[in-house]
Amino acid sequence: MQEIINWQDWLVIAAYFVIIGLVAWWSGRGQKSTEDYFLAGRNAGWLTIGASIFTANIGSEHIVGLAGAGANSGMAMAHWEMHAWVLILLAYVFVPFYYKAGVSTIPEFLEKRFGSKTRWLLSVVSLVAYIFTKVSVTVYAGAIVFGAFLGDTFGSVENAFWVGAFATVILTGIYTVFGGMKAILYTATPQAVILILGSALITYFGLSELGGMKEGFDSTITGGWNALIDSAKTKAGDFALWRPLSDPTFPWLAVLIASPIIGIWYWCTDQYIVQRTFSAKNLEIARKGALFGGLLKITPVLIFLIPGMIGWALFDLNPEKFKLSIDAEGQIMGDAVFPMLVTTLLPHWFRGLIVACLLAALMSSLASLFNSSAALFTDDIYKKIVKGKTQKYYVNAGRIATVVVVGIGMIWIPIMKQVASGGLFPYLQNVQGFIAPAIAAVFLLAIFWKRMNEFGAIAGLVLGFVAGMAKLTIQTFFGKEKIDVPVLSQIGDFNAYYATGVLFLFSIVVIIFASKMRPAPASEKTTGLTYAWLLSDKQAKKEIEDSWDWSNKIFAGLIFLGVLGMYLYFSFWLS
Repeated sequence: MQEIINWQDWLVIAAYFVIIGLVAWWSGRGQKSTEDYFLAGRNAGWLTIGASIFTANIGSEHIVGLAGAGANSGMAMAHWEMHAWVLILLAYVFVPFYYKAGVSTIPEFLEKRFGSKTRWLLSVVSLVAYIFTKVSVTVYAGAIVFGAFLGDTFGSVENAFWVGAFATVILTGIYTVFGGMKAILYTATPQAVILILGSALITYFGLSELGGMKEGFDSTITGGWNALIDSAKTKAGDFALWRPLSDPTFPWLAVLIASPIIGIWYWCTDQYIVQRTFSAKNLEIARKGALFGGLLKITPVLIFLIPGMIGWALFDLNPEKFKLSIDAEGQIMGDAVFPMLVTTLLPHWFRGLIVACLLAALMSSLASLFNSSAALFTDDIYKKIVKGKTQKYYVNAGRIATVVVVGIGMIWIPIMKQVASGGLFPYLQNVQGFIAPAIAAVFLLAIFWKRMNEFGAIAGLVLGFVAGMAKLTIQTFFGKEKIDVPVLSQIGDFNAYYATGVLFLFSIVVIIFASKMRPAPASEKTTGLTYAWLLSDKQAKKEIEDSWDWSNKIFAGLIFLGVLGMYLYFSFWLS
């Protein structure tokens, strides 16, 4: 049997680890304060901030999971990957308020706006969500790839799965513990280059192969693209960007409702992403960094989702060469599509580059997650309990917190292995759709409704989160093909994306009703933290307007045109 990974590939992988290790060691020197460790000394440039935002978002679950989603549902998940426009919202609306508030974590902003209880509450919810969604999903995706590529090396696919899972988590934890945010930021740019280059190679080789195999087309990029369109037309209903309201999973109205809610939560209010903008030299750089991240965010549909459709088309033409398993419902086992493309299309050296690409995705996402979790724990929880210690003490506490997050993430892997059988990316968006509504509602009203108070924020966070977890629990156990119980089955089978909208509306109603039950907040709770204040303070308004310079406007325009162009093209590409 042909060796999947040989010495040439190992050489490329080893070179990647050496370079990343040296950068992490170099960047981690002399970090003596929590500002150094969690925010890179607030001295980062827009290029590194944008690259870090992109690499934090693009984990191995994106590369593996999006390819699987593309193979089974075509462009359905593309709406979540065209969230580059939400980063305009982050840069234009949210970043100025975070920056003027002088905060280092997202929960700290809620404390200034409402009180310490909301800070604790959001920190705890965020940490739980990080451990049981992002850590587990990212590691699981990376382990799948190790199982596919290194099964012979470690005796079996199962052995390679566990070696890959534990090795990458431990190695990432080590360089995050010692390097902090500087290591994450300084490694982000080369990792972003590797991610885009490696995935673009898969798209290139895949289209060339598809065009050469399909009769009437040629083995060029254009020929391969036309061949893909021709193949996809045979499943136009399953591969279309927009689905009819009768579609059980992706009705267009549900997608339009759920996608922006999840996007606002993830890109504008999640410590995991927004922490990068806190490390900027000034407000102008923070906004530009967010926008540069938005420009990079335009690429995933082309280099992560499209390869999945290419994999399906190749399998459909020649299942003997491009081997994939089919589940009981006749669906391709999507999470195996990307490894299949690598092992069948790419020569050695390139395979090593792709493995390095996956390691970059895995390690950058996990490193960002570990650092953000440590920041939340240290600044929002530990400092409130243990007061008056030195900065060095708190840095060490953050490092210990990172180790704990790593440990819990590893413990959760066996459970994740059981619950992710339906596909990583749909699973992830489904769960996030139940977490996002309450947090998104709280932040939007906190900025745009001056009358909102602490009681409203707490009620919205608690009741919204409980309702979301209730829907998730019921959906897991009850339904027509599960435990069929009246009412519970109806709730369980209710479309998850419509449910995101219902939960968002429910959270808003709870916040408004609860806020009206208590007095309006004092003026110091809204000064510098609400849109009403911004309209009344001419100096602050001018400062924020001046930071939105011509280059930021150009970046925002490019993002808008890129997203609009993608929507226009893929809305009609199969017609």
